[in-house]
Amino acid sequence: MIQILLISVSVAMDAFAVSIGKGLTVKKARFIDALKCGLWFGGFQALFPLLGIFAASALASYVTAVDHWIIFGLLLVIGGNMIREAFEEEEENAKENPEFDWKHMLPLAVACSIDAFAVGVSLGLMKLNIAFTVASMGVVTGLFSIAGIYIGRVFGSRWQKPAQIAGGVVLIVIGLKVLLEHLGVLA
Repeated sequence: MIQILLISVSVAMDAFAVSIGKGLTVKKARFIDALKCGLWFGGFQALFPLLGIFAASALASYVTAVDHWIIFGLLLVIGGNMIREAFEEEEENAKENPEFDWKHMLPLAVACSIDAFAVGVSLGLMKLNIAFTVASMGVVTGLFSIAGIYIGRVFGSRWQKPAQIAGGVVLIVIGLKVLLEHLGVLA
């Protein structure tokens, strides 16, 4: 049970950090938006290990060979977009919190869940209850993501534009860290 909880918390950390970054950028932290974030991240953190479990080990070696580039690219584009949006004029008729629609959430959910694919491959080799483990990963990630929105909002409420820029920089740094770790530059 402790082992499953540790695995669940470990895979949730990227989504938690990204959720804090998203919370930094919103004008108002609505529960429905936090719930959407939790469902996207939690759902993908449950889906990708399942895909990893059922994938052939040969396929896993191809994905893990480039996962760091995929994560880096997605987070670089998303973070750069957040920084760019911080400097754009706000549209008067824009719907509230559009950054929680599928166009914004899908790339983030995929980027945060790619490592969970590799975790899924290893879960297939461990003697764990797969259904419980995958459900735990999804629920823990979802809860951490919901909390991350509110944590980010608390810190972002006073400094909207700098917070949005910081959120973008954080995403880029996370992507760069993942890339440098996989390339062996960082231990």
